[in-house]
Amino acid sequence: MKTEEIDIVLAWVDGSDPVWREKKKERMRQQGLSVKSDDREERYRDWDLMHYWFRSIENFAPWVRKIHFVTFGHLPEWLDSSNPKLHIVNHEDFIPAKYLPTFSSHPIEWNFHRIEGLSENFIYFNDDMLLLKPVKPTDFFKNGKPVDMLALQPDVTNVDDTTMPYIYLNNAMLLAKYFDKRQNMKKQPGSYFHIGYPAMYFFYNFLEIMFPRFTGFYTVHGPSPLKKSTYETLWNLEGEYLDQVCSHPFRHREDVSQYVIREYQKLSGNFIPKNVRKLCRYFNLAETNPTLTDTIIHQKSPVVCMNDSNQEIPYLKVKEEIQRACEQILPDRSSFERY
Repeated sequence: MKTEEIDIVLAWVDGSDPVWREKKKERMRQQGLSVKSDDREERYRDWDLMHYWFRSIENFAPWVRKIHFVTFGHLPEWLDSSNPKLHIVNHEDFIPAKYLPTFSSHPIEWNFHRIEGLSENFIYFNDDMLLLKPVKPTDFFKNGKPVDMLALQPDVTNVDDTTMPYIYLNNAMLLAKYFDKRQNMKKQPGSYFHIGYPAMYFFYNFLEIMFPRFTGFYTVHGPSPLKKSTYETLWNLEGEYLDQVCSHPFRHREDVSQYVIREYQKLSGNFIPKNVRKLCRYFNLAETNPTLTDTIIHQKSPVVCMNDSNQEIPYLKVKEEIQRACEQILPDRSSFERY
């Protein structure tokens, strides 16, 4: 197999930036917040881990062709923007002006395919995901196809979250327009019943045979292998709907997320089945995080995702704990750091 060009797209926000905060307040005044919008502080605060993220890419994924660093306009002071592998991308560089300014991840994520110079195959990282040990291009793409897991899981009610349950259902509703569940399972049984899948999801998929309609999808919360051509297909199919989604400056009940792109790739048969849960361990940050810090220090997973959860936590204390753990495995400055 020839070496594939694979880029990374990293989206980052500095929630302490006074200019960003003022524009966000003004946008909120214009829109008015309601139960339909999701504007929690946890969506935006920065954990000051970006230098470890760049160190991890340089150490554990040196094969990456280019890093497209997507930002509102602010940059870490220490970042060396002249690094030839780094492409600084401001929102206005690729998001149509009519959607700006935006403070939702959805308009940002749904327009990545417009980034100048982006490779056809790319990996999307949130800023809460960190490499802990070496990864290979084939962990994400093989012969031009994303490596992923097709797993069904019912959407559930969650009164603690007033937005995301609606979005998960919207995702499933959109996908059901283009794929018949039983026909799809018959067409690609190996994608649903891959021997390497976790036993729980193999069993879930088996149970789902009884139900004629999709009940929901499980998407691994980790680095996303995506194709520009899938973006273009979905914009051609659902341009009017995606225009509405991108017009919401804050996360909204009527949105669909970028998970639709991953699931569309899988339902189309355009992927390589694999248990990608093994690639990334997911943690909701809590008051104390001993399992997370142990996972980082002992590099127990190739990737870790540290989600800023809905519960109140001692932010500064938790941040210091995570930084200490990262410093143990990534102490040396990368070529992306000026100081």
